[in-house]
Amino acid sequence: MFESLGERLERSFKILKGEGKITEINVAETLKDVRKALLEADVNYKIAKTFTDTVKEKALGQNVLTAVKPGEMMVKIVHDELVELMGSVATDINIKGNPAIILMSGLQGSGKTTFSGKLANMLKKEKNKRPLLAACDIYRPAAIDQLKVLGEQIGVPVYSEPDNKNAVEIAMHAVAEAKANSCDVVIVDTAGRLAIDEQMMTEIAAIKDAIKPQETLFVVDSMTGQDAVNTAKEFNDRLDFDGVVLTKLDGDTRGGAALSIRQVVDKPIKFIGTGEKLDAIDVFHPNRMAGRILGMGDIVSLVDRAQKAIDEKEALKLQEKIKKNNFDFNDFLSQINQIKKMGNLKELASMIPGVGKAIKDIDIKDDAFKGIEAIIYSMTPKERSNPSIIDGSRRQRIAKGSGSSLQDVNRLLKQFEDTKKMMRMVTQHKGKLPFGR
Repeated sequence: MFESLGERLERSFKILKGEGKITEINVAETLKDVRKALLEADVNYKIAKTFTDTVKEKALGQNVLTAVKPGEMMVKIVHDELVELMGSVATDINIKGNPAIILMSGLQGSGKTTFSGKLANMLKKEKNKRPLLAACDIYRPAAIDQLKVLGEQIGVPVYSEPDNKNAVEIAMHAVAEAKANSCDVVIVDTAGRLAIDEQMMTEIAAIKDAIKPQETLFVVDSMTGQDAVNTAKEFNDRLDFDGVVLTKLDGDTRGGAALSIRQVVDKPIKFIGTGEKLDAIDVFHPNRMAGRILGMGDIVSLVDRAQKAIDEKEALKLQEKIKKNNFDFNDFLSQINQIKKMGNLKELASMIPGVGKAIKDIDIKDDAFKGIEAIIYSMTPKERSNPSIIDGSRRQRIAKGSGSSLQDVNRLLKQFEDTKKMMRMVTQHKGKLPFGR
């Protein structure tokens, strides 16, 4: 995410490296490069110019402390302005109502239907809501079936009327169905088109007028760059939506939509889609995103994801097992599964400060654990519970059963023992060291 933009900005800041102080000349040179980087990322020209003008004004007005280098000061100013550009603070979704109604809007292919499922899943798991998904796309043949499949996967009911071609009626009936069945949130998935047309805009405006949603969200594919911003403006002019959802931020996005859309429509970005899985949804935090764009990582989001993926009771049980030196391959497998739940592995690694740049050219596949899992699944239950019994002949059998080499099995067993020692050492020292709490 934003890799090329981050690299260009980093090169821009190098102009100030070794400079003793910020001057109008070196700031102008740096910001010329920053503006180019923003334009290459498909940021609106006027926004890029205003952004760099503001940064220049603030940079020249700074009394740089002797302990702070000019390059570091410029990074800080750019970071703060990026946060401001993207909306300053995270904006919550309004789910007050009986039921609360959320209307989804956007072009076909933007990810509306998938995001509707992700949002329902998040509200159910994190807010203890009872959502109902309403299938109001009466034009795309597979839309209703897609929503039903998503609903089944997350255990959320889907209201549909396959033979009814009146989307306004379907939406109103869905709200009545939610009230009758004590569902406290209705997420209305609407039709999109390949381009904006009058029929689509009239229909969705009529749906909004009929059901009076608490939230109208505009879903946009972030990979479309400046086109996404133009589309958002047209939708906002007609619908006056409440917030934006940026999907496909895990792809090769240049970042133009994320950096421009707030300024053009004056509406907050509320959520981002970060992958294909139904839990790949994050609340949009401008400060965290700015940190990631500038290669500072995003430890807060990483911790958030870990807390969602890791079961607290299981973590306490595991801690006791480590203390007693009973950590085995069943526990090791459980840890791998919890890491996989957290999302795309390369994206997770890039959230660690300094790591993103180091791994930018490394292909980290989501099935990176496949070989390890194959070896563990080739062990008998007794071997998984008692790794110390795995002798030479057992190692050969495990290698053959998993399609691995004997060296692969030996390497995993050594890594397991090293991990076990390290985890025990950390558990024993926790609370004794000044930084252990």
